[in-house]
Amino acid sequence: MRAAAFSEPGGPEVLKVMEVPAPQAGPGEVRVRVRAAGVQPFDAAVRSGWLPPYLAAIDFPRIPGNEFAGVVDQVGAGVTGVAAGDEVLGFSRLFSYAEYVVVAGTDVAAKPANVPWEVAGGFTAGVQTAELALDGVGIAAGETLLVHAAAGSVGTAAVQIGRMRGATVIGTAREVNHDYLRDLGAIPVAYGEGLADRVRALAPGGIDAALDGAGGHALEVSLELVKDRGRIVTLVEHGTAAELGVRLVQGERTAERLGRYAALYAEGAFKFPVRRAYRLEDAADAHREIETGHGQGKIVLTI
Repeated sequence: MRAAAFSEPGGPEVLKVMEVPAPQAGPGEVRVRVRAAGVQPFDAAVRSGWLPPYLAAIDFPRIPGNEFAGVVDQVGAGVTGVAAGDEVLGFSRLFSYAEYVVVAGTDVAAKPANVPWEVAGGFTAGVQTAELALDGVGIAAGETLLVHAAAGSVGTAAVQIGRMRGATVIGTAREVNHDYLRDLGAIPVAYGEGLADRVRALAPGGIDAALDGAGGHALEVSLELVKDRGRIVTLVEHGTAAELGVRLVQGERTAERLGRYAALYAEGAFKFPVRRAYRLEDAADAHREIETGHGQGKIVLTI
């Protein structure tokens, strides 16, 4: 099969389309012919040589990507509720930038017919990360939530989930993205010097919790505005989170959660725009864009 992979860590240029052995579904597993795969900062970190602590050493070439959508073409023994030919979206540890990916049968959800492949392929990281983060800080009705990098894929989901839970949501973003945030239901605020004062003016009752998708100054502002540091979660500053007393995202991704939000999208009750879809052959360009840290919505690969 074809896959976008790398033989040694490095910049985006190390990502190449290669011919590699196709995986086969074993007991409890399904194989999916991938139609679209999401691209996220996690993938860029893997490409640079980092591996999360829950993964053992993986041989080269390594294939990034931990979210996908496609059509099931193999079903292993013991799998129930999934059949060959089913259209699904799902999640993996790595290996999704490829024509085929094998995952546990419990790690896929049915793709509603009116959810485009590009949306489905990049859906899991945004919605699952956002809900796990907001579960962690315990956001509740009547509270005020601050979301940094609110126009990105996780921020887009977090704004909407916060609003669904009855919270007022203030979202930081560049001014070009402010109308977009208003459309999602957030109160937008611009980055830069004086951010803390601007947020205070918008939330005279204070900020109850914060989701930091930007790091740096954004996290500093969160520390200044949120009294309980246990109600700040960072997606970026992994190295200093424990020292600062803030949270990292914890919890397990589930097919139930993925299917629930896919159904909301299909009903028109949840928005999840795709910023740009790249061909598998252009995976390096997709990584260059994701590493800018700017832009609305999701970047995906089509395969």
